[in-house]
Amino acid sequence: MGTFVWEGRIRSGEVKKGTIEAESEDLALQRLRLEQVNVTKIKKAAKQISIPFLTGGRVSQKDIVVFVRQFATMIDAGLPLVQCLDILAQQTDNKSFGRILAEVKASVEGGASFSEALRRHPKVFDELFVNLVAAGEVGGILDTILQRLATYIEKAVKLKRQIRGAMVYPIAVLCVAIVVIVVLLWRVIPVFEQMFKDFGGGALPAPTQFVINLSHGFINNIIPIFICTVLVVVGFTYALRTKRGRYYFDATTLKIPIIGGVLRKTVVARFTRTLGTLLSSGVPILDSMDIVAKTSGNKVIEKAIYFARERVSEGKDVASPLSETRVFPPMVVQMIGVGEQTGAMDTMLQKIADFYEEEVDVAVEALTSLMEPVMMVFLGGIVGGLIIAMYLPIFEIAGNIKSG
Repeated sequence: MGTFVWEGRIRSGEVKKGTIEAESEDLALQRLRLEQVNVTKIKKAAKQISIPFLTGGRVSQKDIVVFVRQFATMIDAGLPLVQCLDILAQQTDNKSFGRILAEVKASVEGGASFSEALRRHPKVFDELFVNLVAAGEVGGILDTILQRLATYIEKAVKLKRQIRGAMVYPIAVLCVAIVVIVVLLWRVIPVFEQMFKDFGGGALPAPTQFVINLSHGFINNIIPIFICTVLVVVGFTYALRTKRGRYYFDATTLKIPIIGGVLRKTVVARFTRTLGTLLSSGVPILDSMDIVAKTSGNKVIEKAIYFARERVSEGKDVASPLSETRVFPPMVVQMIGVGEQTGAMDTMLQKIADFYEEEVDVAVEALTSLMEPVMMVFLGGIVGGLIIAMYLPIFEIAGNIKSG
């Protein structure tokens, strides 16, 4: 994907300039012609070097939510769309986002629709965002759609933050445990071993000898261990980037005791919230399911949604194929079926999303409460076991001295 700078005449005959993102110059020209722009000049934009702390960094979800809320308020107040974009581009603290909004404004002035202008920046405005805006433009309810979109993004960010927050503590404890074990095996245990040799004692207790042998093995093979660790990390990362690897990883995580249940509830909440938001905004069911599949965040769920979409395109209802996938909980499928029969599936989906988001709140809180003692016992058991094993000979030596 490249950025091209163009100059040409729009339908009114006025000369305009702007930028457009496309795979090639030919595709950029085709898109501009579809927008009825008579291009006179076009060239690839020069690459700009950006320093995050000077340019404002990447565009965050918070930046987008603030933009959407303010934009909806301005549109509702009757301000012209171009003027809204101009004001928001100038007042945003994120300079990178400000430049993108300025480019969106230039595209709109060049004759493109608002949704088409947003589509040229897929790294900031995803397919869900663009399609909702397009539905709002067609239905004449852009302000309502934007408020709905802002609410959706806020709930999605909250859900993601909860899951990340639940995983921070165990990952941090695990990292500390690895560092402590490495330091003990590499630096501390050899000191104890030399001390035992200086004492000239006999055979060491079995736990102590095991830990010393473990230390020798670690020190003598530290380079192969490091290389193997790097290879495992690189291989795992590469596997996650493949479709099959990602699918098996997502399928495995959904089966992990306790954690898998929380992840499944999270995915169901995201699926129902996204689909409900799209349907209530007037996006057709097939297009909605296609967008939901792409934004599901889980390849198992994505495959199930595409399976259901194919059956819906053949004339079937939504609930039946979802039930056949055996991925979604029966309650979710039944409520979707009731929503279809009553003609209020969007409302039913929002209710399901509310329910599962509350379930995620409770599950994450319980998971966090459970993780803390488990990880402390794990860390204490590993480190404490190593320390006790090294102190056993000292206890024996002290006992012998006392007996003598």
